[in-house]
Amino acid sequence: MNPSKISRNLSVDDLVKAAITRNEGVINSTGSLSVNTGKYTGRSPDDRFIVYDDKTRNTVDWGKINHQFASDKFEKILEKMKRFVDGKDLFVFDGFVGADKENRLSIRVINDHVWQSLFARQLFIRPSKEELENHEPEFTVMCINDFEAIPQVDGTASNVFILIDLTRKIVLIGGTQYAGEMKKSMFGVMNFLLPDRGIFPMHCSANIGKNGDTTLFFGLSGTGKTTLSADPNRRLIGDDEHGWSDNGTFNFEGGCYAKCINLSQDAEPEIWNAIKHGAVLENVVLNNNIPDYDDNRLTENTRVAYPLDYIPGAVIPSVGGHPKIIVFLTADALGVLPPISRLTKEGAMYHFMSGYTSKLAGTERGIKEPKSVFSECFGAPFMPRPAS
Repeated sequence: MNPSKISRNLSVDDLVKAAITRNEGVINSTGSLSVNTGKYTGRSPDDRFIVYDDKTRNTVDWGKINHQFASDKFEKILEKMKRFVDGKDLFVFDGFVGADKENRLSIRVINDHVWQSLFARQLFIRPSKEELENHEPEFTVMCINDFEAIPQVDGTASNVFILIDLTRKIVLIGGTQYAGEMKKSMFGVMNFLLPDRGIFPMHCSANIGKNGDTTLFFGLSGTGKTTLSADPNRRLIGDDEHGWSDNGTFNFEGGCYAKCINLSQDAEPEIWNAIKHGAVLENVVLNNNIPDYDDNRLTENTRVAYPLDYIPGAVIPSVGGHPKIIVFLTADALGVLPPISRLTKEGAMYHFMSGYTSKLAGTERGIKEPKSVFSECFGAPFMPRPAS
């Protein structure tokens, strides 16, 4: 690559200033940065591929969720992306996935849009000054929003692509500005890597009570993980992605990615107050520069990204003990389950592995209303390996 300029691990102030200068967003009345992700306002699961090679041939659960991609085609797209960024400004974030230092993954995120670098800075785990000086990325995410694939030539399903190469240790993302693709692609990577270390990756939020009791909340996007974990009477560990090891639970991320639709200060004060300078507000309509959280004209999947320390009392480093309570959050579109149930051990095993729930409007391309689905472990879209 021969970019015009590379900016590495800029401060929040510098990232926000650059985003405004480059007309990528505006500062709204809360002080946060408002951005519009354009055509794509949710994940594109049909455009997510994993490279098929010796490492993945017998370890990935190939099918409707994990689509195969040829290694030589991945290499060709990578080279095209490198040529595409020649002469352009790039923004780099070096940091980590995983709050447990024994099991964290050092990553590098490369972006062509500065607001996406701010997103990466707030969502992944930020390094200390000393860690940054010695940082060597184990995995690289190259997210170039302005580069689009040509399906007939590149072998993708559309102009959008999320390509994961577990051998080269590279993720390529193009054609979409939906920033959630970055965090979920790395979640998929952790879901592949950690089981070999005897660690259970989980699509859940987590918090801790006053007596040190850890609770987990499993659920697909939009079912309430972030809302329930941001309890003013408990300390937040994380809102979406965790691991469970012999030592306890740990967050994969350094921030939260909360849904904003119908957000109110009375119902969710912690999230409301986290929307301030340094936060990134996605696809929320502004009226006279004031966010209108009830307006869904752009998408039901309005979002805000902010660092964990924007939530008072958040646990940092974000680790906890073994969970005492586990909650399954089911969006029951068909109304076949009781509002709340206490499960036996066998019942819990059944419901966890069957994962009956619903995909909610806006969280994925093409989902306009709740759609009933069985999602193993309440996280099937992000699981490269078989659920059992």
